[in-house]
Amino acid sequence: MAGGAVILAVLVWRVGTGPLLDGLRLTTGWPLAAAIAITSLTTLCCAWRWRLVAGGLGVEIPLSTAVAAYYRSQFLNSTLPGGVMGDVHRAVRHGREVGDLGRSLRAVAWERASGFAVQIVLTVGVLFLLSWPAGSFVPSVAVTVVVVAAVALIAVPLCLNRRRLSSRIGRAFTSDLRDAVLAPRAWPGILVASTVAVVGHAAVFLIAVRATGADVSLARLLPLALVVLTASAVPTNIAGWGPREGAAAWAFSSVGLGATLGVTVAVLYGVLALAATLPGAVVLVVARRRARDSAPDQQSEQLESAVDA
Repeated sequence: MAGGAVILAVLVWRVGTGPLLDGLRLTTGWPLAAAIAITSLTTLCCAWRWRLVAGGLGVEIPLSTAVAAYYRSQFLNSTLPGGVMGDVHRAVRHGREVGDLGRSLRAVAWERASGFAVQIVLTVGVLFLLSWPAGSFVPSVAVTVVVVAAVALIAVPLCLNRRRLSSRIGRAFTSDLRDAVLAPRAWPGILVASTVAVVGHAAVFLIAVRATGADVSLARLLPLALVVLTASAVPTNIAGWGPREGAAAWAFSSVGLGATLGVTVAVLYGVLALAATLPGAVVLVVARRRARDSAPDQQSEQLESAVDA
């Protein structure tokens, strides 16, 4: 939370509160409706990806249950510090339901990691394929992302020495990667679902840009959107706020669009994303009511069992 607070404080100091208020003011009907519709598709894709990974680890989950749980986790991610507490809640709840907390935690971790890996690849591809003027921020960002991806996907496994590879952790890592992510039945679906999800999130970001009235070409906006979305995944935020706005201010100013516009777009995108996850709040309330209603029945059963005993 401290990291996100510092970023927001610096932004207010540099650009004032005007862009923040403009982002809230521009949240109107059509951007909200579009964001809700697009997020329903991205949520379905992410839930399907989770189902594929969980099935590979032997902790099956119905698609309808996965969609409801994913909506709930997105809402919690958007309202709690760090941006990952909803995923932890989703994993723990599923683990209790199937009686295997360890595999459920690993399923969610692999699901999010595989999605983020596809996002990194798409971001790097867009940054390298699109032409930019000299002095642009794109080359440095692309190199940074490539290095981070290499460390995460190659260097870390190689750092495991032979003894660790033969250990339980090494075997679990290799087995999970083979059975849950790279299995022939899983990886094509994971790739398609992750790609659609990234494109959907980028589309919501572009809608936020259009809502501000900025006339910028798609070829110029797409790299900015992917860079900001990648920065949004950094778990040092206040209910999603902080790194996203900082990255948007830096990225937009780097291409001559101005930090003020970047902050306004990031704030508007944050509001749209939060509104699109509100079905998760409904799922959370319904689940709590069901748990509360079932509590007296469970107590009655326990009492009857005690009397019979």
